[in-house]
Amino acid sequence: MIVGGGLIGKTAKSVSSLGREGINMAATGTASTTEKGRRIVGTERQTLAKDLVKRYTSGESIRALAASTGRSYGFIHRVLTESGVQLRQRGGARRRKKA
Repeated sequence: MIVGGGLIGKTAKSVSSLGREGINMAATGTASTTEKGRRIVGTERQTLAKDLVKRYTSGESIRALAASTGRSYGFIHRVLTESGVQLRQRGGARRRKKA
């Protein structure tokens, strides 16, 4: 039995050494706009907002946008509403009552 220094410990250590930036960069291709907890203001926020509006209006969900950018659902929702986007209604297609 290996305790504390086996393969599992080394794997966990190598993943943790990547940090949040490394994981976000691997998932999205960029770490500068997805650092968790970092404030996004000014021109960077405007640029991000334009990208999010374009992606949302083309059909991507708020949850998908949040996952791909590494930001929270609330942050994405706030940026979209600040940009004046009319948000889609919740849920999928409504079922009709059978006659």
